[in-house]
Amino acid sequence: LLSHFKISTRTEFTNFKCKSLDKEFADFEYCTLKAVNRSYKYVSTKVKLFQVPITKVKVNFGLYKRFSGYRPFLYNITVDACNFLKNPKSNPITSYFYDFIKDISNMNHTCPFDHDLILDKLSTEHINHRVTDILSFPEGDYMMEMHWIAYDITRAVVKLYVSIS
Repeated sequence: LLSHFKISTRTEFTNFKCKSLDKEFADFEYCTLKAVNRSYKYVSTKVKLFQVPITKVKVNFGLYKRFSGYRPFLYNITVDACNFLKNPKSNPITSYFYDFIKDISNMNHTCPFDHDLILDKLSTEHINHRVTDILSFPEGDYMMEMHWIAYDITRAVVKLYVSIS
């Protein structure tokens, strides 16, 4: 009897925020959370780069879970993006999170970056598959916060809010 029941998890985007801290270096052309219907949502963003080529990039990403405010949960890592992109298998945790975006962005090559950066339609379906089938996360509200650092100066902060139920 129990073999006929399947536990299903549902992932939903609740917010998406992008902030440029140095508008002379880079700025967001758009940063959108779009609901196509009740069950299909996606996020997209485009970053205009004004000082190309960019040859030195780090990303600090932290995962937070909401417990009376957002508190650190599992990961807070800073990665040299240029080195990571040369060898993605060098860091399994970063690779797990990079796999969310590598097929739907143009940030899928090694440095230098000499073009605008685009993330196109990261869907809840894609997130749901990764946070349930590949590495399960407990139910709750989460925030992924990313600090994009070029030449050792934080240039932008991106926050993606997700609810898993």
